[in-house]
Amino acid sequence: MGGPGHQPDGGAGGEQPPAVADRVTAAGVTAETEAGPTEWQVGTEVGVGPWPGGPSAWPDDAQYDRQLLADGDRRNVVDRYRYWRREAIVADLDTRRHPFHVAIENLGYDYNIGTIVRTANAFAAAAVHIVGRRRWNRRGAMVTDRYQHLHHHDAVAGLVDFAAGAGLSIIGVDNLPGSVPLETARLPAKALLLFGSESEGLSAPAVAGCAQLVHISQYGSTRSINAGVAAGIAMHAWIRQHAEPADGR
Repeated sequence: MGGPGHQPDGGAGGEQPPAVADRVTAAGVTAETEAGPTEWQVGTEVGVGPWPGGPSAWPDDAQYDRQLLADGDRRNVVDRYRYWRREAIVADLDTRRHPFHVAIENLGYDYNIGTIVRTANAFAAAAVHIVGRRRWNRRGAMVTDRYQHLHHHDAVAGLVDFAAGAGLSIIGVDNLPGSVPLETARLPAKALLLFGSESEGLSAPAVAGCAQLVHISQYGSTRSINAGVAAGIAMHAWIRQHAEPADGR
């Protein structure tokens, strides 16, 4: 990436699923298996098996997917969403998404976009915007794009118009002249964090559309930080300034 980093001079309700330990044991895994905050893995198998007790024990709440209850849930979702329908998960996330948005210029089928989408989902970003090429490499998203609102803009001008209409301040993340350290910058609550392509950084039109430029301080020999990593750092900076600590769900 042209680089978000900078080398400084001089240096939901309803019935809940059975306890995780019970569900894991029912799926044929030893009782010593402990649940992680997002998912657990035994060998190559991830998630949980069929709901214990068969159809007579299934919850009848509308958010549950009967096929998942029957077959098990191997998706990359946190425990509270096990066996939920995808639409129910999105609807629940919509009640508690944060007001910041994320955008990345997709000038060359950037492989970092999937990672950025996954991180945006983890931090409950309002939406992710892809600027430029419509197609992008979804592998790094680990299917989280199914639960994340995504928008496409053919050019930066479309993104700038969207931000203006939504009352968002565009914050460019790149190690450019005039940028200020992310570590000391105060990010607006309604921010749109904009990242450039891995090889080129922010384009000239993107820079022109920014209300502010920030960079991530670096202390080693590399001239820039990977775009996906930088996006995660910048999103977490927003979280630290504006979000309440997560409750472990």
